[in-house]
Amino acid sequence: MKALILAAGLGTRLLPHTVQRPKPLFTLAGLPLLEITIEKLIHAGCKEIVINSHHLHGQIEAFIQAKKYPVPVITSHEPTLLDTGGAIKNVRDVMGDSHFWVINSDVVTDLDLTKVWNFHKKGDWPATLVLHHEPRFNGVKVNSDNFITGFPGTDAASPNPMGLLAFTGIQILSPEIFDHMPEEKIFSSIDLYKSLYSGGNRVKACVMDHFYWQDVGTPEAYLDAGLRQLFMAAGDTASGGHGSDNIEAIRHHNPPQDIAVTPLAGDGSDRKWFRLAHGDTTHVVADHGIDALGLYRKPPAPREVDAFVDIGNHLYKRQIPVPKILGYDLFSGLVILEDLGDVHLQNVILGADNPKTVLKYYKNACNLIMDFSIKGKQGFNPHWTHQTPTYSRELILENECRYFVDACLRGYLNLNIEFETLFPQFDFIAGQCLENAITGLMHRDMQSRNIMVSQDQLRIIDFQSARTGPMQYDVASLLIDPYVHLDRSIQETILDYCAKAVEKRTGFAEKKFKKGYYYCALTRNFQILGAFSNLSKNRGKTWFEPFIRPALKSLATAIHTVNIPDVNLLAKTIDQALKSIGE
Repeated sequence: MKALILAAGLGTRLLPHTVQRPKPLFTLAGLPLLEITIEKLIHAGCKEIVINSHHLHGQIEAFIQAKKYPVPVITSHEPTLLDTGGAIKNVRDVMGDSHFWVINSDVVTDLDLTKVWNFHKKGDWPATLVLHHEPRFNGVKVNSDNFITGFPGTDAASPNPMGLLAFTGIQILSPEIFDHMPEEKIFSSIDLYKSLYSGGNRVKACVMDHFYWQDVGTPEAYLDAGLRQLFMAAGDTASGGHGSDNIEAIRHHNPPQDIAVTPLAGDGSDRKWFRLAHGDTTHVVADHGIDALGLYRKPPAPREVDAFVDIGNHLYKRQIPVPKILGYDLFSGLVILEDLGDVHLQNVILGADNPKTVLKYYKNACNLIMDFSIKGKQGFNPHWTHQTPTYSRELILENECRYFVDACLRGYLNLNIEFETLFPQFDFIAGQCLENAITGLMHRDMQSRNIMVSQDQLRIIDFQSARTGPMQYDVASLLIDPYVHLDRSIQETILDYCAKAVEKRTGFAEKKFKKGYYYCALTRNFQILGAFSNLSKNRGKTWFEPFIRPALKSLATAIHTVNIPDVNLLAKTIDQALKSIGE
C-alpha cells in the first residue's frame, strides 16, 4: 500500500493567510493537516508516501525532513502545477505496480481507511472514489451498480435512488490507471475519470455514511474542524493529558459529528466565543483569529492569543481562580477552556435585593483583586504581554486620555476640544496614578462582566491584557463599572474595606491607597468612555451606547474628589460633554 497526498494547491480561498504558510501546514489542535493525513495513512498500513508540492514548497519539504516517520515519506516538487491528474502521472515510477491512495491534504475525516481499502481490493476496476451525502457539494452521479456516471456540470439526473453524492477527495487507484492517462503532462483527474466511465463501469463509488468529513479549504470550514478537533484533545486533557502537547488523540481519530457548536455573545473585542457540547461534557472556546503566527506584525511580537495562553496558565498555576486552559492551537488562535457557565457578577448584582448580598460579593471581589495583584506578580514574565509590559505614563496619556478626547469628546460628541488643551491636567493625573500606586499584576478590565459566578465562587476571565501596574486601577474598574452603576455610598464602603485589607496584608498605607485609587478612577473612566464611544460609533456595537452618559456622570463626580491644578478646565469640559449628550 502506497499513497500520494495532493498538497500543491495555492490555497486561494484562505488568503491572505496562505501567503505566509501553505495550507497543508495549517494546524488543528497544534497538529498540521499534513501530519494528520500522514499518520492516518501509516495507521492504515501504508508503506510509502509521496507528497506533491508547489506553493511555498520549501516549508513542506523542511517539515518532512524534520520528521522521523516509520515509513519513507518523500516530496515531489512541481515547478509548474500539473493539476490533479498530472500529479498522479508524475509519481508513476514510485507507485510501480502497487495500488495506491490519492488524498487531498485539506481533508479532515475519521473515515475507516482500512474498510475502503478492502472494498477496493475486492473489485476489479481502475479507480475507487469515496462518496458521501454532503448537500454543500453533492453533484456526482452514480448508477444502480454504484459506478460513477457523471460529475458536477454534466447533464441528466442520477439513476441511483440515493440521488447525487459528493466526492470526498479520497480515492484508491489501481496501477492500470496509468495506462489510461493522456499524453500531456497537465490534466485533471476528473477528466481522466470521465473518459473512463464513458467506456463503461470503470470508476467505482465507495459510498460511506456516518463519518466525520470536512474540507478545510475555507475559513469557515477550517474553524469548524479546528473547534471539533480541539474539543476532542481537551477531552483527553480532562482525563490526564496536557492540552496541545497531547496530540496522540487526534493522530488516528477525529471528533464525532454530533458535537454541538453554539456561538456565544461576544464583548468589545474581535474575538468570537463558542460553547461546544457532547453528551454531558461542555467546554468554551475563544477564537482569536488566524494571524500566521505573528508574521504580519513588525517586529514579531506576542499576539493576543499568545498572551491569553501564557498569562492564563501562569495565573492558574498561581492558584488564582481563572478557567483552566484545556488546549490551544496558536496558529488558528483557538483556545479551549473549562466552561464556567453564563452567570456574570453583573447578573448577580443586578438581581440582588439585599445590600448585604452586594457587599458580600464585592468584598470577595476585592480579595480576588488582591490575590491577582500580589500572587499574580510573582513569577510574571513581562515578555508574555502583547500590548505593553507595564501600565506606564505613556499608556495613560495615549491609550486613555487621548483616547477619551479623540473617540468620545471629538468623535462621538463632535466637540471641538484638543488633547493638547487638557494635556497639563492629564499629565498630572497620570503622575499621581503612578506615584501613589501599589504595583502588582493588573488585569486592566476587572469589571462585573469579566468576573463569573460559578457554584457561588468568583472566577476571573479576559485576563489577556494583564501587565504590571496599580492594584487601585482594578479596584476602580470594579467599583465605577457602568454595567452595574453602584451607589456612591457602596463604592466608598467597599473602597474602605479594600484599603484596610491591603494595608493589613502588605503594609501599604490606607490613605495612600485611596489617593491612588481616586486618580486611577479618572484614568479608568477615560478608557471606558473612549472605548464605549468608539465601539458604538465606529464598530457598530451600539449596545455600549446606553452606558456613555452614566460614565460621563461618574467622571464629573470623580473630578472633584482629587486636587488637580486648574481642575475647572477639565470639569467644564465634562459638563459640556454631558450637556451635549442630553438626557
